[in-house]
Amino acid sequence: MATIGVYGFTAETFITALRRADASALLDVRQRRGVRGSEYAWANSQRLQAALRAAEIPYRHLPELAPTTELRELQYREDDRLGVGKRSRVELAPEYRERYTREILDRVDLGQLLAGLPTGGLPALMCVERDPQACHRSVVADRLAREHGASVVDLVPD
Repeated sequence: MATIGVYGFTAETFITALRRADASALLDVRQRRGVRGSEYAWANSQRLQAALRAAEIPYRHLPELAPTTELRELQYREDDRLGVGKRSRVELAPEYRERYTREILDRVDLGQLLAGLPTGGLPALMCVERDPQACHRSVVADRLAREHGASVVDLVPD
């Protein structure tokens, strides 16, 4: 299993990182599949899917693994308290991790998810944050490693 965020990549370097990792599918775990700012317009759902089609990398949106608006707002309040922005966050708030696990992750059958993925190559969990530990995708990846024996590689920009 791989994880990848949007921040720090260009459209070209993002696709290159997926190719180098032999990505068998991109699993989008965002609730809202857009990214603010012209720098990351390429990561908005329709543009991203078109780029992935051109690169022959299958795309799946997994809204069942996306945090709720309430959970995202909880993290934003913690970011504000610490004086960090979403793009500079390096870790998730403990309350966010606990609630995401209980309210979202515990309700998803990851075994069934894994069984439905293409074989060969690495499926890549994708969200926005550059640092995987600053994103809920790391919570999903940790569970996949612990309970399903997945080895995890984090794809980060140079």
